[in-house]
Parts: sequence; C-alpha cells; structure tokens
Amino acid sequence: MKTDGKDYRTGSLPEAYPLATSLTPFQRAAEPHYEAGKALARGTLFPGLELPFMNVFNKELPDTALNELMALDFASDELALYLDTHKDDREAFELYQTLLAMAKEAHQRYAALCGPLMQADQLGMERYAWLADPWPWDAQQDRRD
Repeated sequence: MKTDGKDYRTGSLPEAYPLATSLTPFQRAAEPHYEAGKALARGTLFPGLELPFMNVFNKELPDTALNELMALDFASDELALYLDTHKDDREAFELYQTLLAMAKEAHQRYAALCGPLMQADQLGMERYAWLADPWPWDAQQDRRD
C-alpha cells in the first residue's frame, strides 16, 4: 500500500537520527541477587534491574532437571555480564564460581537421567543415544528403555 507515492512500511528520519535509544541502569553491587530459578522467571539475577513489562511477572518454572539446568545457566550468564563491568568484585566472582560448579553438576545429573544434551555427553555410553526419544521437551515420557 502506498500513500502519496511512498511505501507505508518505510519511514524516513533525518540523517544521523538514532532509530532507538536504550538505557540500562548501572549496577552498584551484585548483592542482593535472586536464586537461580527466580532469576530465570524474572529475566534478571538482580532485583535492582527488574523492570517488568506492564508490571506482569512470569511464574517460576516447575522443579525439573532441565529447568534447574536452564536456571543455573541463566544465572551464571547474568553474573558473567555483571563481571564484564565489575571485574574486581571478588564476592561476585566467588558466586560465579559456585554457580558454574552447580551448573556443571546439574548438567551431568541431567545427562545421566535424561540423556545427552551435547554430543560430548555420550562419552562412556554403551550405545549411540543422540537421537533417542524422548527429547528434553518431552518431559512426561520416561527416557529409560
């Protein structure tokens, strides 16, 4: 559809005009922080950065091995982003180390219980299991055959 000879899907801005500007508040400290599961649901590890859209909050996910792994990975990724700008925060780095260790254990536990998440998880397995059902999102099915 065109109006006045112009396509309505393409607008025009003055030269060098910014399309959008974002603002992220600067964090002062890593404490306090949410537990990993709540952080995943809230979209941030840090309560001070929580800015829910239209004041709507996500519900926490059910307690499953996959959700535990996702929450720990999310929390460690969030803390890594914080450490990118706060590299000398020793307490945050210690928490990061703890989260990485917990995520590693959760990954191993998940792979043993439900099957490989990565090709490398098959090391030491008795048979090729990469394509074995069910997939991680088929949580209602029993993986053992």
